[in-house]
Amino acid sequence: MRDIMTCFHLKCPVCFIVTLSLLAGCMIGPTYHRPSVQTPAAYKELTPADFKNTEGWKKAQPRDNELRGKWWEIFNDPQLNALEEKVDVSNQNIAAAVASFFAARALVKEARSQLFPLVTIAPAITRQRMPSVASGASGGSSSQALTFTEYTLPFDASWQPDLFGRIRNTIRSAAYGAQASEADVENTRLTIQTDLASDYFQLRGEDALKQLLDSTVAAYQKSLDLTKALYETGIDSAEAVEQAKTQLEATEAQDVAVGIQRAQFEHAIALLIGQAASTFSIPIAPLKSSPPAIPLGVPSELLERRPDIAAAERLVAQVNAQVGIAEAAYFPTVTLSGAGGFESFSANTWLTWPARFFSIGPAAVETIFDAGLRRATVEQYKAQYDQAVANYREAVLSAFQQVEDNLASLRILSEEIRHQDEAVESAERTLAIAENLYKLGIDSYLNVVTAQISLLSNQQTAIGLRIQQMTASVGLIGALGGGWDTSGLASPRQLINGESLKP
Repeated sequence: MRDIMTCFHLKCPVCFIVTLSLLAGCMIGPTYHRPSVQTPAAYKELTPADFKNTEGWKKAQPRDNELRGKWWEIFNDPQLNALEEKVDVSNQNIAAAVASFFAARALVKEARSQLFPLVTIAPAITRQRMPSVASGASGGSSSQALTFTEYTLPFDASWQPDLFGRIRNTIRSAAYGAQASEADVENTRLTIQTDLASDYFQLRGEDALKQLLDSTVAAYQKSLDLTKALYETGIDSAEAVEQAKTQLEATEAQDVAVGIQRAQFEHAIALLIGQAASTFSIPIAPLKSSPPAIPLGVPSELLERRPDIAAAERLVAQVNAQVGIAEAAYFPTVTLSGAGGFESFSANTWLTWPARFFSIGPAAVETIFDAGLRRATVEQYKAQYDQAVANYREAVLSAFQQVEDNLASLRILSEEIRHQDEAVESAERTLAIAENLYKLGIDSYLNVVTAQISLLSNQQTAIGLRIQQMTASVGLIGALGGGWDTSGLASPRQLINGESLKP
């Protein structure tokens, strides 16, 4: 009988451990698959016919000068390059996003710690004294006092084996969340970089407009001087002088007003590079850049090149793992716990073998009634999964819209600029004819004023179109992901293993 009991006591723990090992391979929850999305075979706004007569911008081959991390260098503007380099160093929105990623990565490490036992130690030395007066069983009293010291050194350990994947799904959920946070860092960085480039080219456009108005004011001053000279000789009238003066003053007012917009763009750039606007300035230099050839690739690549799409897809994976966590609540939770240590009333025998004590044993907890709580929790996460899928597909659709919008802008602006340049040339010829006829006394000065207004208006429109063209180029680069791709994300394994990573 003793042999049977001994065998039973020896084999039960082994069987229990083997059973736990087999159950630990179970994984409750849905298997994750990336949600399907429809991608077009080609961009609608990009056809050979559209670019047949374009100037200043052309379609690039898919791998021709492929966009890289420092995409702004394709504009060949040293000032822009210097400003963009400061974004990563000083922009506070990026710093906040990076801190958020580090917090998300720490959550992965926190979740991973649940795979291992929790061990605690609580050494204590307690001096106790019993009361010196105590009631006896016969109603008498005793004055004998008892004082003693207790020495304890307990160790406690507990472990919840991950039998049904609750902890592993928690780790995966945290890892996917960290990946989404890292993608958010890249999306924040790309947004700020494109905002900076857009503001920079608009500032340079204001410089070009300032240059135009300065030269126009100088030309109008000469016209006023000529009109005054003709009036003093009796050839022209005072009305012509006032018309010339009005035209000059109105243009000077426009010339001064340009400074407002330029100052605002300069201050916006200061904010983006993390510098106080009061200590920042950019030298004046008119817009001279032309849109570069931008490599587009095929539409299906957009899913891998946009950090916001990557973040949305990782959030889908995160919620999918959370469904598994909720479903694991239907199964029991097993805890292995044990305690041991040394306890003695004498320091000399505290850490001796006879002073040892221990306890060990498993425990299982299973919910038998929760009024539908677990079912409702699973339904909640399944609904959140459907929501995350819809958000992911919306992000994909929005990305294609942005690419098509900027392609259409560049295509149409290229044609519009060509016609506008022709309009400027025509206005210049009209003004030259009007001035010659005025000098010959054939036409009144009013015709000159009309021709001047027409020329200035067309020149301003031409500058505005070129600003739009440059900002649309920046917008297209941003819509394509700025040279980023999902290979830059830390893998779940890297995050789970706690490898050192920098976003």
